Amino acid sequence: MKHTRLTAALATAFATLAASPLAHAQNADRHFLGFRQAPGSGYEIATSDGRYLIKPYAANIVETTFVPANEEGKPRAASHAVVLQPGQVPVQVREDAARIVLATEGIMVTVEKSPFRIGYSYKGKPLVAEKHGYARADKLESIEFAVEGGEALYGAGSRAVGMNRRGYRFPLYNKASYGFGAHAEQMGYGIPMALSSKRYAIHFDNPQAGYLDLDSRKDGTLRFEAIGGPKTYQVVAGDDWAQIMDGTTRLTGRQPLPPRWAFGNFASRFGYHDEAETRAVVDKFIADGIPLDAVVLDLYWFGKTVKGTMGNLAWDRDSFPHAEKMMADFRQKGVQTVVITEPFILTTSKRWDEAAKQGVLATDKDGKPFTFDFYFGNTGLVDVFKPQARDWFWNIYKELKAGGVAGWWGDLGEPEMHPSEARHATGSADQVHNIYGHEWARMIHDGYARDYPAERPFILMRSGYSGSQRFGMIPWSGDVSRGWGGLQSQMEISLQMGMQGQAYMHSDLGGFAGPVLDDELYVRWLQYGVFQPVFRPHAQEDVAAEPVFREAKTKARARDAVRLRYAMLPYNYTIAFENSRSGMPMMRPMLFEEQDEEGAAGIASTYLWGPSFLVAPIVEPGATRKEIHFPNKGSTWFDFYDDQPHRGGITEIVTPVPGHIPTYVRAGAFVPLAKVVQSTRDYNTRALELHYWHDASVTSSSGQLYDDDGKTPDAYAAGKYELVRFSSRVDGGKLEIGLAPEAGAAYTASSHSFALKVHNVARKPRAVQADGKPLNYRWDAKRRLLEVSLPLLRDSSMQVAVTL
Repeated sequence: MKHTRLTAALATAFATLAASPLAHAQNADRHFLGFRQAPGSGYEIATSDGRYLIKPYAANIVETTFVPANEEGKPRAASHAVVLQPGQVPVQVREDAARIVLATEGIMVTVEKSPFRIGYSYKGKPLVAEKHGYARADKLESIEFAVEGGEALYGAGSRAVGMNRRGYRFPLYNKASYGFGAHAEQMGYGIPMALSSKRYAIHFDNPQAGYLDLDSRKDGTLRFEAIGGPKTYQVVAGDDWAQIMDGTTRLTGRQPLPPRWAFGNFASRFGYHDEAETRAVVDKFIADGIPLDAVVLDLYWFGKTVKGTMGNLAWDRDSFPHAEKMMADFRQKGVQTVVITEPFILTTSKRWDEAAKQGVLATDKDGKPFTFDFYFGNTGLVDVFKPQARDWFWNIYKELKAGGVAGWWGDLGEPEMHPSEARHATGSADQVHNIYGHEWARMIHDGYARDYPAERPFILMRSGYSGSQRFGMIPWSGDVSRGWGGLQSQMEISLQMGMQGQAYMHSDLGGFAGPVLDDELYVRWLQYGVFQPVFRPHAQEDVAAEPVFREAKTKARARDAVRLRYAMLPYNYTIAFENSRSGMPMMRPMLFEEQDEEGAAGIASTYLWGPSFLVAPIVEPGATRKEIHFPNKGSTWFDFYDDQPHRGGITEIVTPVPGHIPTYVRAGAFVPLAKVVQSTRDYNTRALELHYWHDASVTSSSGQLYDDDGKTPDAYAAGKYELVRFSSRVDGGKLEIGLAPEAGAAYTASSHSFALKVHNVARKPRAVQADGKPLNYRWDAKRRLLEVSLPLLRDSSMQVAVTL
């Protein structure tokens, strides 16, 4: 740890902080006693009731821990969330009679000695300060911060209350919300993280049950409360939201790319009862020409009834007599099989005696298997915190995988019922409840890394914790109602989860709960699904979730949505790759674009899909108008379907059409599109359309196409990938488009054939050349579209020049 004296610039920054309203966030009951550089990395501040440990992880990430005096000497629990190691961060230190200042190039921590106060600033801008800091009352321990009046607050995991979540006290206790609609304050995936419109995040590194209070008392207080556990938090700041996404996902881990088939279409319902029914559904997708990559089997695969069979975790051979042959046949058709698993082992299940005898279940106070009643029957719960339980559970997965299962659906993993009296290997039910799904996903992830190191796992779960993304967990929003309110909440849920590192949050397309037949709602939900991370219609079987069973007009529009999803695979896979490298989510809120515009803070109904698309789902029945804000004054956005331009910085009313939702592309964007295939098994990037939206206001831009084999874990790091980087430059009446291929050291690059389509070309070009050689081209005056078939792109870069 390096430390130097405070520079004049940082002294000025401190003066700015001292003048901030946050300077009044003080605790007169806590008294400063001493300061020293701690052994190893970090700094220690002694107070009258304990000590603070302050540890920089990076110039924009700092961790603070308070250890109460009565907890001295107790071992500190390892973090379940944080994977970043503290770095050798240069820190400038100043101490005088009044204060201590610890300053990196970004974050500055200021400790006022009397009254005692800790505040944080970033590059001279005050961020947040402890208000009363640590306290204990009403069986809850808390850490309190002062927030300023104009701040919008985000975070707390999966909720549906509006983008600005300030004013709510959220339970930090993962709990399913069956049949939720437009509003839901408690759901299956809580995260102890708050983010601010001032561009900082506070992550509370404690999984125990509690609350995250985002100023519910309207007194300018942000409060984390828990029944116990570490008093540790990390502050992450940045110049922009991209830097905050980078910081929070460096802190808690990045989401690896899932298998490529995960970006295709899923056939799913609650549920397929037998082998004949499942085969018929897959065959109908193929016969109807609707692309399909996976079929998902709900709980009937292991039992004929909903109740009484959970925990069998083996094929019901009456209903699925040839399951292995069925899955092999599906694979030949390019369709993968995903099965549901739950952590509940019913006392009536075929595995109860085995589980009880082997000691793999949560226990009561006497060490016996803890049993309780819930909807599905009398049950025990697998103790995923116990090594022998993880081994037992994982061996079941291995056996199923050997038979042909390709992906895992982990359901009810909050756990859905988890009595406080239950005891686990590492703590009580309430102490470990919020990390149950996290550890379950870790078990599968680690099992693949150990036993199937050449494969990417597919892990679909509805409950997790900070950092679950690094295990490849793909969360969904739960049992949403089949109604317009259910659709209306989905953008917010996914956008907020993406801000917290969980970029693959998605919904049961069409809605799950209730026997509602609403074709307009179904189509609009699937049209939105094209621009969300996972395309998976799923519902109770009273009304079909699969498009192949809907009436003709609805099926046709659903087919269009699915086919567009497959056409966009090159773009979607590339933005998923970018997420794995930078933490930037695929679904991005408007505030990422207009981070200093107050109005952007609350917008969820319009969002960005990757860097290039602006999407405005239709979420009301019979909508004849849609208000859309086009961000970035001075920019231009083009309608994806008819190329009509729209100016940035303007809010417009547009007229929706039945065939698609309003979708726009940023001027200067490169969007590669593929030929539609029946399954991603048949997908490749050797022949693509490359769309570019030209506009005089964009003098230069860039984009890229990423590809790999779709299955190798961290193919980029392994050198098993290829990239094509795109660039544009407009100068002197000439548009130049560059294509630069790059292949990893362990990858055999393929040749690429691009059909270049340049939009918004007002006049017929005088010439089009590639590397100085003339090319034939077609210019459509009505559509203002230039079309050029480019020469094969091999190992060398190509420069296309369009003389306008």
